[in-house]
Amino acid sequence: MTTDVHSDTDMTTYMGRPRFEGANIRTWIGFKHFTYLMEEGVLQYLRDRDLGPTRLYRDFGLGVEFVDSSIRLPNTIDLDDEVTVRVTRDESKLGWSFVVRMTVDRGDGPITVLNGKTRVQLMHEVDTAPVSTIPDSIVDAVSEITPLDTTGPQTLSQLTSENPGAFLWSWRIPYFYCHYSLRLQHSGYVRAVEEVVDRFLHDRGLAIEEVLAERGWIPVVSRSRITLLEDALMGETLHTVMRVDEVIKDVMYPAKIDMYVERGGTLFHTATASVVHGYAVSRGTEAGTLAIIDDETRGKLLGGR
Repeated sequence: MTTDVHSDTDMTTYMGRPRFEGANIRTWIGFKHFTYLMEEGVLQYLRDRDLGPTRLYRDFGLGVEFVDSSIRLPNTIDLDDEVTVRVTRDESKLGWSFVVRMTVDRGDGPITVLNGKTRVQLMHEVDTAPVSTIPDSIVDAVSEITPLDTTGPQTLSQLTSENPGAFLWSWRIPYFYCHYSLRLQHSGYVRAVEEVVDRFLHDRGLAIEEVLAERGWIPVVSRSRITLLEDALMGETLHTVMRVDEVIKDVMYPAKIDMYVERGGTLFHTATASVVHGYAVSRGTEAGTLAIIDDETRGKLLGGR
C-alpha cells in the first residue's frame, strides 16, 4: 500500500491503495478493505502526533483498540484507485472519536466512497511493563472495554431458543485475527462479519458462487457498524448469530449480527454488528446496478418468514 501523508492540528490526510486481496469480484473492492483503509488513516493520525501503536505499547504499556466503527459506502472503490482518507478528531465526544471521509478522483474531481465514524480506546496490556508515565494528553483515551448491554441470553441453549430463525456459526478465534498476544481485534470482527454472511447465504440456498454463476449477482454492502462490548480472547469459541428480518424496497436486506463467548457455562456478549446488503449486477450492460430482489430470494433470506 503506497502512502502520502499530510496533517494539521486536528486532521490527517492519508493516501493509499486498497489491497489486491480485496478485489474478489471483477476489480471492485469489498467493504472489508474500506474498513482497513479507515483504520490506516486513524493510525496515521496517531503516528503524526508521535502516538503510534509501537510507542504506545513500548513506552506506556498501552494497546490501540478500535471499539466502534460505522461506515456508509455511497460509491465503489476500484482496485487501482488512489484513495484519500481524511481523518478528523471529533472533539465533541469523550475519548478518541474520529470522523472519516474517503474519496477517489478518476479525473472528474473527488467522489466520496466512504463516510464513517470510529472510536479508539487505549487498553492496559498485561504482557508489557510501561517505562514512562502516561501523558495527560492521552489519559482520556485510556480505559477498558465496558459492556454496553448486560441483557440477553445467558447460555448457548437459551441463545438458540430465543433466535429460532437465526443462523448460528461457532468458530475458534485464531491467533492471526488477534493482536497484543491476547484479543480478537476490530479487523478480525470485520472478517467474521463477512464470513458469517457467506455462510448464512449458503445455508439459505443462496450460495454466493451459485447466485453469481446463475444470475450474475454479487452481495454488496452499503453500510456497516461494529461495536466491541467485551474482550474475546485468542483460542476461545465465538458463537456468531445472524438474522435477517426484512427486505427494504426490494433492493436491501439489513442483517443483525451478535457475537458471544461462553465462559463457565455463561455467555458473554463481546460484539454486536449490523450490515446492510443488496445484490449488485456483476456482468452485462447493467453491471454495477442494484438487482431487484424477487419473491423467491426474499423468502430464502427471511427463512420462510
